[in-house]
Amino acid sequence: MDSRYKRPVITPCQIDKNLIPDESKQLNVLFQMKNDNKSDDTIRFTRKALSLLSRHASLAEPESVKAFIAQMEGSDSYKRNLTIAYNRYCKFYGIEWKMPFYQQEAKIIKLPTKEKLIMLISSAQKPLSIKLQISMEAGLRPIELVRLKAKDIDTDHKAIAPTTAKGGIPRIIKISQQLTATIDEWMRTNNLNPNDRLFNGTSANYGYSYREMRNRLADKLHDSTIKTIRLYDFRHYFCTKTLRDSGDAFFTMNQMGHKKLTTTQLYMHLVNLESDEWTCRAATRKEEAMSLIEEGFQYVTTIEGVQLFKKRK
Repeated sequence: MDSRYKRPVITPCQIDKNLIPDESKQLNVLFQMKNDNKSDDTIRFTRKALSLLSRHASLAEPESVKAFIAQMEGSDSYKRNLTIAYNRYCKFYGIEWKMPFYQQEAKIIKLPTKEKLIMLISSAQKPLSIKLQISMEAGLRPIELVRLKAKDIDTDHKAIAPTTAKGGIPRIIKISQQLTATIDEWMRTNNLNPNDRLFNGTSANYGYSYREMRNRLADKLHDSTIKTIRLYDFRHYFCTKTLRDSGDAFFTMNQMGHKKLTTTQLYMHLVNLESDEWTCRAATRKEEAMSLIEEGFQYVTTIEGVQLFKKRK
């Protein structure tokens, strides 16, 4: 292989690990995670977790770390993630400890209204507005969105083929004509080549830009509920809409990139919260029926030669 394309290997400090300052010890763990191809989000959380633990306990003393985690305020899910981060540290430095068990808590997903999501998109400037529109129409995770390349956008078939995160199944997701045109214009304006990233920055930058815009809008409208809308809520909306429109949990699982059907089933209760108001359309010709289906309408019945379709408002 051409040496220009070899991935550089970051090696830990080659000195007595007992003499390394705490911050350097933590960095060594993070460097090893980078070499092990862990995601940036995982590395970022581990950095924050080890920093927190080192301020309140000695990382060289597992019992003090366990005591701090046990006594701190926080959910069992968060405590579980802290123990996982510290376990990486222990493995790297050969520290023996008995990892405490904290159960991952199942959370009820709360969905904001479609109107508020659209309001957030309308209030954002490019490229943030495009990112949010993609999140809403394609349900991409933030990390998947920032990894998008120009070649992942199929403008002919109005579809996106993201690189799935978390070891999920590969997928192709249809998007609207309007969003396709917006992305196409963005790629042309920025002269993007097929292998170029669609957007600059990381998922952390994306999250920061979104929260800054969201909070500014909430203050302007004096609506504190807007501050509770997270980036992942755009993905939750997509999942709920897909599940509702298709009525197929397996199809929805595929579109979301979930590895387990049980993950998709967490959204079942949200479908029942949707409005019961419908828009009705009729078609007498094949072309009309095809057009309605492309717009997301569902076939209901045929009366006197007229096909009836419906779609939730």
